[in-house]
Amino acid sequence: MGEIRNFRPGNPDEPPPHSGLPRRLAAIIVGDIASYSRLMQADEEGTHARVKRIERDIIQPSIVEHHGSLVKTTGDGFIAIFDSPVEAVRCSIVIQQNLVGRNASIPKHSRLEYRIGVNLGDVIVEPDDIYGDGVNIATRIEGIAEPGQVYISGAIYEQIKHKIVCGYESLGDRKVKNITDPVRVYRVLPDADAVGKTRSRRENVLLFLLITALLVIAGYVLWYVLVQHRSQVGQQAAAPPIAAPLASPTPQSVPSLPSPAAPAPQAAPAASPVPTTVPSPAASPSPSPASSPSVTPVREPEMIAIRGGSFAMGSNDDPTERPVHQVTIKPFSIGKYPVTVREWNECAAAKACAFTATGKDDAPVSNVSWTDAQQYVAYLSKATKKPYRLPSEAEWEYAARGGTQTKYWWGDKLQPGMAGCKDCGDLAAEQPAKVGSFKPNPFGLHDMGGGVDQWVEDCWHKNYQGAPVDGSAWTGGDCSSHVLRSGSWKNDSRYVRPSNRDGYDTNVRYPTHGFRVALTP
Repeated sequence: MGEIRNFRPGNPDEPPPHSGLPRRLAAIIVGDIASYSRLMQADEEGTHARVKRIERDIIQPSIVEHHGSLVKTTGDGFIAIFDSPVEAVRCSIVIQQNLVGRNASIPKHSRLEYRIGVNLGDVIVEPDDIYGDGVNIATRIEGIAEPGQVYISGAIYEQIKHKIVCGYESLGDRKVKNITDPVRVYRVLPDADAVGKTRSRRENVLLFLLITALLVIAGYVLWYVLVQHRSQVGQQAAAPPIAAPLASPTPQSVPSLPSPAAPAPQAAPAASPVPTTVPSPAASPSPSPASSPSVTPVREPEMIAIRGGSFAMGSNDDPTERPVHQVTIKPFSIGKYPVTVREWNECAAAKACAFTATGKDDAPVSNVSWTDAQQYVAYLSKATKKPYRLPSEAEWEYAARGGTQTKYWWGDKLQPGMAGCKDCGDLAAEQPAKVGSFKPNPFGLHDMGGGVDQWVEDCWHKNYQGAPVDGSAWTGGDCSSHVLRSGSWKNDSRYVRPSNRDGYDTNVRYPTHGFRVALTP
């Protein structure tokens, strides 16, 4: 990002002496002007003057207003530090919104647009500078941000997700330079309703263009048919002058034409099965229902009936899985596989699901939020008149265990080729395998561990204190997050244990998140 790359926080070859300097946890903003070199080459003095005005009029006042400190400006950017992650993100949003107003009257190629990255991390503080991975990560996040956008790390997101009225688009885990672990990144959407809009904008534009093209083609076809019909009628209507010597034309000399409103001859139905794009005005009446296009039946997920029973839910392997408690499950059915891309896209085609999924038809659908999953089960229930739903957390674990109480459903030790995860053997891959690629558990269920993380109905609770013991979903408390089970192809084998559980934000999509459905008898 221009000059920031030359500063010591991003240059490990020239580390400054930090012995004895104070460290603190802080929210860091790093901002950088997109296309700064091009703008300077086109108008060096003018660009420099505009940058300084923006720093004076927008950046510095916004930082002060939100209780932060400007660490330094960098020619084409700035670094600021905040005690509060909330104030850091608010400041970033305010800066970007003010720049929108500033740029409104300026041609796009001449606009000064900032990319902003925000991170929460441990930093070393000097009187005139800050150092450490907290700064480096913010710099790397800024580097992948789009002009005019605010990107934040997962650490920031966890602190602000319920405190600022805006939307967040999960961009997944990103590998960034000189940082060992991938960094989870989110794009901040000041319009809270924009979470679904941004992902579907490109699809909507393509759909609009397609519809427009079809309408143009249909209009041309209709025009052509009408012109041809009128031409034929005109030729036939001109026939009587040829027969003028006859005193009174007979039906044989002047064939009669059916009126557009007249009923079709009895033989016409024989041709009706042949579809026409645009019917002629002289065509027969509307086809009977039998000749109308058939409605494609809904593709229902393959279900496995599960007998009720009791089991010990949870484990002592992780605090979130405690206490181990006895749960009684009523009979229910659950999807043999996670919901696939093909099944999801039928819902999207019916305009009942928010986006069109990518990937192979037989792969599990991914990058869905809990809210998206609810759209699918609502669509399936309405289309089939059956009470489809997400399984409860207890039902999911009972089904995943398949009647066992071992660490994995196949035993206490990891075995290659039993699940799709990062260290689960040769069949593990960079993308989720198609559903059914691994052996089923004793209940005949596939991918109840690995593949994709799977949403369940329950709201997230940090442990099982007070959890229901009747197998029902735990819906009390703060439902801004919901429970995920299974682990994914990107996780290691610890996550494919039947007792493993995690929580994630209800309305946020993530690339490894999918689901399967359940059905009450």
